[in-house]
Amino acid sequence: MVTKQEALDYHSRGRRGKIEVVSTKPCRKERDLSLAYTPGVADPCMEIYRNPEDVYKYTAKGNLVAVVSNGTAVLGLGNIGPAAGKPVMEGKGVLFKRFADIDVFDIELNTKDPDEIIKCCQLLEPTFGGINLEDIKGPECFYIEETLKKTMNIPVFHDDQHGTAIISGAALLNALEIVGKDINKVRVVFSGAGAAGIACAKLYISLGVNPENLLMADSKGIMHEGRGDKFNKYKQEFVRKTDCHTLADAMKDADVFVGVSVKDLVTQDMVKSMAKDPIIFAMANPDPEITYPDAIAARKDVIMATGRSDYPNQVNNVLGFPFIFRGALDVAATSINEEMKIAAVKALAALAKEEVPEVVTEAYGGSHFRFGREYLIPKPFDPRILVWEASAIAQAAMDTGVAKHPVDINEYKEELAQRIGHGRTIMRVVNEKARRSPKRVVYPEGESKRILRAAHQVVDEGLAKPIVLGDPETIKAIAAKDEIKLDGIEIIDPTSSPKLTEYTQKYYEKRKRRGVFYSKAEEAMSNRTYFGIMMLECGDCDAVLSGVSSDYPSTIRPALEIIDLKPGVTRVSGLFIMLDKDQVYLFADTTVNINPTAEELVEIAEGAVRVCNSLNIEPRIAMLSFSNFGSARYPESTKVAKATAILREKYPDIIVEGEMQADVALMPEYMEKHFPFSKLKEKANVFVFPDLNSGNIAYKLAKRMGDLEAIGPILNGLSKPVHVLHRTLSVSEIVEMTALAVVDANS
Repeated sequence: MVTKQEALDYHSRGRRGKIEVVSTKPCRKERDLSLAYTPGVADPCMEIYRNPEDVYKYTAKGNLVAVVSNGTAVLGLGNIGPAAGKPVMEGKGVLFKRFADIDVFDIELNTKDPDEIIKCCQLLEPTFGGINLEDIKGPECFYIEETLKKTMNIPVFHDDQHGTAIISGAALLNALEIVGKDINKVRVVFSGAGAAGIACAKLYISLGVNPENLLMADSKGIMHEGRGDKFNKYKQEFVRKTDCHTLADAMKDADVFVGVSVKDLVTQDMVKSMAKDPIIFAMANPDPEITYPDAIAARKDVIMATGRSDYPNQVNNVLGFPFIFRGALDVAATSINEEMKIAAVKALAALAKEEVPEVVTEAYGGSHFRFGREYLIPKPFDPRILVWEASAIAQAAMDTGVAKHPVDINEYKEELAQRIGHGRTIMRVVNEKARRSPKRVVYPEGESKRILRAAHQVVDEGLAKPIVLGDPETIKAIAAKDEIKLDGIEIIDPTSSPKLTEYTQKYYEKRKRRGVFYSKAEEAMSNRTYFGIMMLECGDCDAVLSGVSSDYPSTIRPALEIIDLKPGVTRVSGLFIMLDKDQVYLFADTTVNINPTAEELVEIAEGAVRVCNSLNIEPRIAMLSFSNFGSARYPESTKVAKATAILREKYPDIIVEGEMQADVALMPEYMEKHFPFSKLKEKANVFVFPDLNSGNIAYKLAKRMGDLEAIGPILNGLSKPVHVLHRTLSVSEIVEMTALAVVDANS
């Protein structure tokens, strides 16, 4: 778990909060200002005045959702109010943007009066393409959504109700198919009669569950006619005439249990009392009604889903709302109706039956998923969800007549496939790959507060098994002062390590013919970076990350002295992964080789290709120069041309072009017009620079002026993973480097 201080720092450091407004058009010159505001803005205003539907053409309305809440039912926190709920709503906006490229304004309303919320949303209709109601308590949430859907002409969706219903509905269809049960005949028991429970029950009935076969329990037990309670009209729909008054009674011979209530409510005996091949969706968060291990221990034939990511079949709302709104917005739907929700269910259920692509397999550490009891619904990192679900929503909207702007569905699928590029997903994929096979990572600078925070986060996220070097008492004191938990972090003091003599001797043997005396070897092993890298050489760890409190040469020199190069490699090179919002670029060499020869440029490019392969990126290499294909004949450009020729002959199946200027490598239309012979038909994604000056300058300018995220430097060429941590890296960037080091170690 994250610590309180980490959470507070995350939300407060730098620009406060988690969201900002970014202009999508240039506004640098007087002409830009005239177009953006007066007088130019008058023209789109009048076009919209004459044709109100043009608001979707000339403004951001068609990609803008309001996340509206009054904070009366914040997940896990309860009625904390609108201001305290704002971080959650900002977080929802981040998920909308990350998964479906939808912009969000979060709107927290200081009222508990449902009619005031309704009025506010109605007044906002000209601004937004859709409204996502969030964390509003029941039964008011039902009344608010029902009224808004009747009175507004844009999609209104209460995710607390329908998100869980849609995702679990897909899992239900597939689970029933696996066990061969008829949805119209199965007995279903619900625990939880709030927004999610009632929405799930209604959707399941739409999918085919017989209402008479469905029992629902609230906090007082099964809702039955003889209970004597006065049920609200939303619960009343699920009150049954039955002799089952307790949850245990209801679960006897039941086929399906659906939990959206509280933890530890279901016992193993209850599971044992269910029908053959029971289906259990225990979705209370963060702790389910019964844990996955307990349910599996009770019944080997159980099919289980939870809300957790550490067990199969995670019912995660992020599989729903971003893609549902994406499809609805793109056809300017006037509502999200029942047919659209069922379309989302069926799209997710169908996608789970498809062969899982390599990118998903790699994201989960090489695990091969196949439709079955432990794979009912797609994984959250499956990039196909956007295309499958959003297009299903758009098609259903068109089929039911609520789409104001119909699309060609095949063209729309192509557009969706391009919308979220690799840049947004690459680190999520890297993290998942690391999480599936965590390795031992040594941080020599164990007395650094940033390193300790990063190590704690690495443990918490399950990315690696961190080992920090330093004086244990000093490390514990720093951790105590800064409230950093050390659980799961191994601390080694090199000065008292039983391995010290062994490492000293091995270093001496390795370097004695390079002018190193034994006393120098002892001195080297007193240096924590040398000690850590010798741990790697001797197999006592799997990767080393160092550099936050030392200069670059102090980290790379011990690595070069101790770790052998890969076979066929003559030198180490440095590479940065540069992440744009929808692109991934690799810059090499940015940190090591001052003026490489043509042959050395070939090795640098080969190292970049290896990184591409580990990240499932198809390389498109641009060998950069100030010249385009011989336009300027100088030794500097001739060197690059020679390296290009060697690469093309050596790797005929890899896209390599050069020598060429950097801007041309990013302009495929220009390339096609002026250099039609080029193999580079898309933007290059790997840039090999002719010297260290240009590479180092380019990545730093791209980072600071272009606002690209720089991950690295990644050292290429060593036979074992050693990577340098720059002094300026944040805790989160150190964690990213750790995940990359683990992937490197695994590959």
